[in-house]
Amino acid sequence: MTTLVGLREVEAARDNLAGVARHTPLEPSRTVSALAGAEVLFKCENLQLTGSFKIRGAYHRLSRLSAPERAAGVVAASAGNHAQGVALAARLLGLSATVFMPRSAALPKVEATRNYGAEVVLEGEVFDDAETAAEKFSAETGRVFIHPFEHPDVIAGQGTAGLEMADDTAIGTVVVPVGGGGLISGIAAAVKARQPMARVVGVQAASAAAVVASRRAGEPVVLSSVHTFCDGIAVKRPGDLTMAHMDALVDDVVAVDDEATARAVGLLLERAKLVVEPAGAVAVAALLEHAIEPAPPPVLAVLSGGNVDPLLLLQIVRYGLSSAGRYLNFRTFLDDRPGQLHRLLGILAEEEANVLSVEHHRTGVAAPMQKVEVALSVETRDRAHADALTSRLRREGYPVYGGSPRAGS
Repeated sequence: MTTLVGLREVEAARDNLAGVARHTPLEPSRTVSALAGAEVLFKCENLQLTGSFKIRGAYHRLSRLSAPERAAGVVAASAGNHAQGVALAARLLGLSATVFMPRSAALPKVEATRNYGAEVVLEGEVFDDAETAAEKFSAETGRVFIHPFEHPDVIAGQGTAGLEMADDTAIGTVVVPVGGGGLISGIAAAVKARQPMARVVGVQAASAAAVVASRRAGEPVVLSSVHTFCDGIAVKRPGDLTMAHMDALVDDVVAVDDEATARAVGLLLERAKLVVEPAGAVAVAALLEHAIEPAPPPVLAVLSGGNVDPLLLLQIVRYGLSSAGRYLNFRTFLDDRPGQLHRLLGILAEEEANVLSVEHHRTGVAAPMQKVEVALSVETRDRAHADALTSRLRREGYPVYGGSPRAGS
């Protein structure tokens, strides 16, 4: 029988983290509440130290090392958030830390980890390569390997976020991003102990849904590959310890695709003024996509992190706006006569489409005789507006190519 982390361990972690981890706020969202059909509040762990919940488990784990273990130092593997949590925790406790990160890790996360004082080693193309290298380094040097989720002290530390939620409000449902399962295991342990009738639901990226597959199989399953921009939850296999917690305490685990997550990131930025990384936004994506029943209310959606590369954020916002029908990119052909472009732009103005760019091509395209190609990018209100605009153009005699609201995304 696996011993699960209980309320006593989480409360001890809370006391240990006093003055270290922030008690992050619960923020109501009228926009998401209206779209989800229930009262929704955000647990803003994107505002936590290091930009994610990871400092909770990392600090609690490192602080409980023995004197010889502290002297040996620690080693970890991470694509970003766990790296920063371990690096800051080690600095606060005066420990030496080495962190292995894949070469594909976002540069801001790599630099932040170095700035917190850890030695960073870039190894391999994906997280699993970095983890293998870190475990080998641990065996060779005697440094303590700090697992990102598979340890009771890590789970207890992450559970302090759940304790805060239970202290702050009556909980109907908690929706939590899930990678390896450390965060949801700790939150479920705390919430179910404090408010037993609360429902706990996990959300994974559809192309990295190892927990969904494992619950279906009745044992931990190893995915052959993961393909998602939600790098913080891109885990091939959940832990045995975390699976035991999820089997006992978590009511459901669902998955959402990257397109839905991109829309959630964009909405959080635009309407809630919150910068949230893709992995941290999957709980909101699940509510917006109605992938879970938002009951009983209130629904607390955990925004688990906000560490996103600005360049990736720009791509995500563009992708999310495009998939929501806010951008329309298309090509059409005009008669090669004066005034034809003016006429086309007049139709766009009548339909209240905001023109972002126009490219007029006379040569180098496969246009019919006495025709010119025009490529346009316009801003539309939503997918219905984009569809209405496309229909109007075709009625007016303009062929439309690539006219899906998703074109160019």
